[in-house]
This record gives sequence, C-alpha cells and structure tokens, in this order.
Amino acid sequence: MKKRDSKIYNLALTGILAALITIFTAYIGHIPVGVNGGYVHFGDGIIYLAAAILPMPYAMAAGAIGGGIADLLTAPAWTLATVIIKALLVIPFTNKGAGILNKRNLIAPVIAYFISHTGYFIAEAILFGVKAAFLSGLAGGLVQSGGSMIFFLLLGQTLDRIGFKSKVEVANG
Repeated sequence: MKKRDSKIYNLALTGILAALITIFTAYIGHIPVGVNGGYVHFGDGIIYLAAAILPMPYAMAAGAIGGGIADLLTAPAWTLATVIIKALLVIPFTNKGAGILNKRNLIAPVIAYFISHTGYFIAEAILFGVKAAFLSGLAGGLVQSGGSMIFFLLLGQTLDRIGFKSKVEVANG
C-alpha cells in the first residue's frame, strides 16, 4: 500500500502536527496578553501548515488536539473554545495543489483571523462579559493572527522551496 493511500500515515502526520501545534502554542513564542488568560503564540501558523498539507478532517483534528492540549497546559478555561475554534481555522485553506503556498492559502490566514477573533470574542464574552471581551480581544487577536500569518508564509515558502509537500505525499481524502 502506498503511503498516500494510508489512513495510518495521515493519522501519524496528524499526531506529529498536533504535537508541534502544542509546542508552538504553549511554549515557543508564548506571550501572555490581557488579564483573562489569553496569550499570543505561533501555533496557528502550524495549524495553517496542517491545513495546507492534510485532508480537512485530519487538519481539523490536528488543530483541535494541539490547541486543546496547549490550553490544558497553560490556560485551561479556554480549552473548550479553543478545540472548536482551532478546528474551524482550517476551513479557508486547501491542501490541493503541488505547493503549500497558493492563491487560496495566501488569503486564508486573513479569513482565519476573522474566524479566530469572532470565536474568541464570543468565548470571552461568555466567560468574562462583553466589555472584557471587547477591551482585551482586538489587539491580542491582531498580533496573534499577524504573527502566525507571517510565520506560516515564511515556513510555507521555505518548505515549498525544498519540495516538502511532494515528499510527504499525503492522501487528499
């Protein structure tokens, strides 16, 4: 059986990416923001990478698991919201095509920002009230999403240069 047809291969790659998402969310570049337990990180950049190389259900699982574990380790109050939001972040991306960076994946991080910002605004409003959500969410969300977008673009460009996506040969469905 070729690895591109293997669900086990996709599951293994999903696990590796979920671990990287956890590390890049909880520990690498982890900067607390605001008083409600939020933080800025580069984990979303790895979620975007997962969305660009894995079929959608696997990418959703990698984002939800990686982000969820990171929040369990650093900000447990946010775990449920994070699991949902990080799974949704992959929707604007595509894993179709030869490279990581394509027209759709260049625009997708901007759409992902709106998904993330809206999701966390709703979660923060539920947890801490609308006023707290409005005051603390905007600046942190822009820095968070902007940093993750730049990280994804740099990582995608580097990986495309070495033909990474053709080497991982994941299944498209």
